[in-house]
Amino acid sequence: MKRSDFTSDDHLYIQVAEGLEKMIADDVLKIGDKLPSVRLLSDEYGISMGTAFQAYYHLEGKGLIESRPKSGYYVRFNHKRFRDLPKTLPAASISHDVSVKEMIGSIYHDIAAPSTINFALAVPDPSLMPIAKINKSVMHVLRNHKYSCLNYEHSQGNPELRAQVARLAFNWGGKIKPDEVIITAGCLEAVMVCLRAVTKPGDTVAVESPNYFGLFQTIEGLGLKAVEIESSPVNGMDLGGLERAIKKYSLKACVATPNFNNPLGGSMPDENKKRLVELTTKNNIPLIEDDIYGELYFGKHRPRTCKHYDTKGMVMHCSSLSKSLSPGYRIGWAMPGKFMDRVRQIKRMQNISSPTLTQAAMAHFLQNGRYEYHLKNMRKALYTQSLRYMQAIIQYFPDDTKVSRPNGGFILWVELNKKVNAFKLRAEAMKHGISIVPGKLFSASGNYDNFIRISYGKPWDNDADYGMMMLGKIIKKMIG
Repeated sequence: MKRSDFTSDDHLYIQVAEGLEKMIADDVLKIGDKLPSVRLLSDEYGISMGTAFQAYYHLEGKGLIESRPKSGYYVRFNHKRFRDLPKTLPAASISHDVSVKEMIGSIYHDIAAPSTINFALAVPDPSLMPIAKINKSVMHVLRNHKYSCLNYEHSQGNPELRAQVARLAFNWGGKIKPDEVIITAGCLEAVMVCLRAVTKPGDTVAVESPNYFGLFQTIEGLGLKAVEIESSPVNGMDLGGLERAIKKYSLKACVATPNFNNPLGGSMPDENKKRLVELTTKNNIPLIEDDIYGELYFGKHRPRTCKHYDTKGMVMHCSSLSKSLSPGYRIGWAMPGKFMDRVRQIKRMQNISSPTLTQAAMAHFLQNGRYEYHLKNMRKALYTQSLRYMQAIIQYFPDDTKVSRPNGGFILWVELNKKVNAFKLRAEAMKHGISIVPGKLFSASGNYDNFIRISYGKPWDNDADYGMMMLGKIIKKMIG
């Protein structure tokens, strides 16, 4: 690659680094291989010595290469060091009641303790957020809003915020009008009002397994039954399993997270999303799509959504800013398609409207074009953090450990030796001030005893390194 091949839009060192990173990923450059000297890299790419140094610093920051004194730079890490992905366990092919509140209750009383090294909370660290710019938007709307945001907002949501959310849909190829958007208090409320709109107590819904435990709480709270459909980090929901469940049960809804599922971290291929929409639409089953992680992709392009393939209004698309910008502001939305009137009515009955101040502030923030710039930086940071945490698992955990390779989001799904009980591991880890989430919470059937979820939303530092090292020691002790 010559300098003339580079575009003027990106920094030269980033493009050189990405080229080298691809060579490492493709095993052209193997672990232990020596990289060209800075001078040779400069000559080969037609760049300055300073730019060559920056490219190597960038890769060193990701932990992909290392500098050896008086020797040069060497390849340090490749995803292929992991032998296998975590297993996908067969889901229970029965319609059953859900009861997860006791397990979750035992976790949440200490999950957010400020003294812990917190690998449990699935939120990005505040240091990754544009706090000063968000504060400017808050102050702007307080000064300029006629009633200082003390009045009720429109029950469907702030008109400008709905317009901005509709514009965001262009990122995944959507053509959404502001009137087709309902603002909610986070993504989970969006999913809940959509479920309420298309089900009644006693109905059965299809869900992925493993899946976010908050969804199981919602299903339990609404008095619904669940049929768990096996899901993998490579292909997402098993469409064959869903088809069998459709034939066996009278499904009233299907809930899926096609992009960067929590906890698997994988993204369903676009052709599978299209097939999922066709399958549910053909059988007149509303598809509730949770796309909360969709903007946190590590590749070049944002993955498509199921809503992109919806031609009949049967996909109820849900998302929020909670994972990408402001968890505490509780800004989410639903695009419920043909179920708009029912969802709007339920939202109005449930809480009249979402908070006025946070809606106005986020509308102003999005309106000023700050979001995409923030997302670019956040994606880079999260990708780097994912590599650092995976390297720590290689370094500190037993050799038979298996871990997911997420291509977005900020969650690792880890399979441990069968001798490890994840709840006991959590209890031991808390004695050292380390918080994790046991895998059993992600299945209403009680699977995944020896799995844990680790969030890498926390930037890599000495505390994170200590936490991962101690986890590895505890796991090795449990195995014996």
